[in-house]
Amino acid sequence: MKQKTLIHAFLQNTQCIQCIKAYFIYIIPKIVNILVVLIGLVVIFKEQLVSLVKSILSKITEQSNSI
Repeated sequence: MKQKTLIHAFLQNTQCIQCIKAYFIYIIPKIVNILVVLIGLVVIFKEQLVSLVKSILSKITEQSNSI
């Protein structure tokens, strides 16, 4: 009886592991695609992002000097 319980627990664990593997097989390409798109956007809009950050920091500096 105990051996059947151990086998049943092992099979459930194996199914769980297979489920996790299937999930990672599904989700990893999506994460890679999102990262590729984000890196592409940063490369395309690098100059605009740099100028935006510089202008925000300069405004913060100007306003902090007036306090």
